[in-house]
Amino acid sequence: MTRQMTGAKMIVQALIDQGVDTIFGYPGGAVLPIYDEVFQQNSIKHVLVRHEQGAVHAAEGYARSTGKPGVVLVTSGPGATNAVTGLTDALLDSIPIVVLTGQVPTFMIGSDAFQEADTVGITRPCTKHNWLVKETDKLSGVLHEAFHVATHGRPGPVLIDIPKDVQFATGTYAPPKPSTSHYQPKVKGDMEEITELVAAIESAKKPVFYTGGGVINSGPAASQLLRELVDSTGFPITSTLMGLGAYPASGDKWLGMLGMHGTYEANMTMHGCDLMINIGARFDDRITGVVDMFSPKSKKAHIDIDPSSINKVIRIDIPIVGDVGHVLEDLLKVWKSRGRKTNGEALAKWWKQIESWRAVDCLKYKQAGKTIKPQHAVRRLEELTKGHDRYVTTEVGQHQMWAAQYMGFEEPNRWMTSGGLGTMGYGFPASIGVQMAHPDSLVINVAGEASWLMNMQEMGTAMQYGLPVKQFILNNERLGMVRQWQELLHGERYSQSWSEALPDFVKLAEAFGAKGIQVSDPDKLDDAIMEMIEHPGPVILDCLVEKHENCFPMIPSGKAHNEMLLGDVDTQGVIDAKGSVLV
Repeated sequence: MTRQMTGAKMIVQALIDQGVDTIFGYPGGAVLPIYDEVFQQNSIKHVLVRHEQGAVHAAEGYARSTGKPGVVLVTSGPGATNAVTGLTDALLDSIPIVVLTGQVPTFMIGSDAFQEADTVGITRPCTKHNWLVKETDKLSGVLHEAFHVATHGRPGPVLIDIPKDVQFATGTYAPPKPSTSHYQPKVKGDMEEITELVAAIESAKKPVFYTGGGVINSGPAASQLLRELVDSTGFPITSTLMGLGAYPASGDKWLGMLGMHGTYEANMTMHGCDLMINIGARFDDRITGVVDMFSPKSKKAHIDIDPSSINKVIRIDIPIVGDVGHVLEDLLKVWKSRGRKTNGEALAKWWKQIESWRAVDCLKYKQAGKTIKPQHAVRRLEELTKGHDRYVTTEVGQHQMWAAQYMGFEEPNRWMTSGGLGTMGYGFPASIGVQMAHPDSLVINVAGEASWLMNMQEMGTAMQYGLPVKQFILNNERLGMVRQWQELLHGERYSQSWSEALPDFVKLAEAFGAKGIQVSDPDKLDDAIMEMIEHPGPVILDCLVEKHENCFPMIPSGKAHNEMLLGDVDTQGVIDAKGSVLV
């Protein structure tokens, strides 16, 4: 039933009708009518962040951990421009968020009014779609359409720019209807192409599943179907950074993460396979390395709901446009109806080869002396927290890669990180969004000290809302990944890759009223982690680690998957030019 109400009230009513329970925001003059309506209702919780970038990252964490869209409310001008980094991050990682921005009144647009910015123009390249609403009667329709666009097809961020006079004016509110949107992405894959892929599965001698965040975005059913497919075929499986958890890390077919800092066995399998099945990944450059040398001898299949992703980077032999869950369901039906066939003899030989690559133990490290190795810190964090109802976020850098390498994820939606944009400052506010969505869970942000400082002000948010987020900082007093590249590629010229003025993180935590812990002795590491876990409120654990540790394995720039740097790993033999281990 339609009703008459102000634009500001429409916004709150639309959020309620869309099932929104939490919004992240920061008030300002151009959104005060909306904030007045937020004050007068009790259906939606509002989280006051300390910076608009933090609001968007918090909404990303909320969305990634729940599968529901995150919602952000910020003011015009700097409020909107501060949200741009988060919008771009969400676009590259396919995170559904709806950002509401205030705008100066319609009659002032274009006059360089106070806190005016061309928000629609600025955010057009970093949103899936955006709107400037100049008529109150059109506002409710745009709001409902925004949620549809953000959550259907390949998910992503959308933005609605709402002038202040539209918020004050009265118009007609229409509740959501069964979608009549022009945006209706294809979700069912072509059956001929699915059947062609099944035939390739039946004859493949060296297959591999290469999975990405699209599996997680498709929902829990897609992850279950993926697990059934992997376990039924017996094929090896690897994943991008964004796809961790879609298949359990404890599974015997799991090869670990793929790509620049992926495992030796995953990268060698990708390089040597004869059938590569990409499920919900976009062939990011951190995965492919040099395109001309990527998986050079394989037939390539790609399942993706975004048709623009197919043949964009890698030429595909079997393209299937559709939602991962729908395609996997049909794929399993066809494969079962044809007798569940695979090339068992060839597959056994393939696994024998893969096991020889696994034997390299590329993630092995030596924890010696009285300095904590960062790998050891993350591995102990994994061991001491894996039995908990746990969610993990990260900042960006070496610590992010170590977390991906040494922490195991058994379920989807438990791992939140910035993949495509690589946004330093993402992890802390993301952990706040996750904790808001899962108040009784253990939420840990694995951070580097430099990344963490970029949004350190959100400690105020954590304290204000009593969010017991745990900040696990691997403090090497360096911009670790920058320093590593300078060592390996720039003649050890360490230009601006360290800070000479870091805070005392324990005192910083205490200044906010939180718990601060510092540990530098490997023998006291477990106790410090347990103290962090057991404390009922927010904690900053400052873990002082080896300052010049490098993150391996690593595919150097311009190299193929079989030309990895393995660091100090003792292969107990020699790795030849083809990557085989000669004992």
